[in-house]
Amino acid sequence: MRAMNIGKAAALALTVVWAAGCSTTKTTDSDSMGGDSAATTQGTTSTQVSGDSMSMSDVKNLATVFYFDFDKYQLKAEAVEALRGHAKYLVANPSAKVVLAGHADERGTREYNIALGERRAKAAARVLTVNGVSSSQIEVISYGEEKPAVIGHNESSWAQNRRTELTY
Repeated sequence: MRAMNIGKAAALALTVVWAAGCSTTKTTDSDSMGGDSAATTQGTTSTQVSGDSMSMSDVKNLATVFYFDFDKYQLKAEAVEALRGHAKYLVANPSAKVVLAGHADERGTREYNIALGERRAKAAARVLTVNGVSSSQIEVISYGEEKPAVIGHNESSWAQNRRTELTY
């Protein structure tokens, strides 16, 4: 059992490293373990991140909310690109800290949604750490379904509630 968990963790780590190093914007609908596809940035355009560091004014142009498909937690390329920009800022500013808050829609049990929100926030945290951010600069929180962005019982509302929010 422990060997299987280590194998799953290694496969997940390799997937994250591959996604972080990939220079294309092609995304897949499922991760290598048959699971989850996820976040897109909504309301912002993709920002190409270049250079070794970023200023806070550069960071303000990056997406800070990443939306997920139903029951998914894998980040898409545009979300990874935005997180790389945040990583450059955080690496250049080691006293800066970020909070990643994972959320889910109202479907599913409370416990399941807390776990899903945590997986979503941890997926974003992995991209940051793979890109050099110290884990001491990152706080991961899951609210599950407890703090919806939109109140409603339809796909439009649920889509806005399936998210990870990044705040400094």
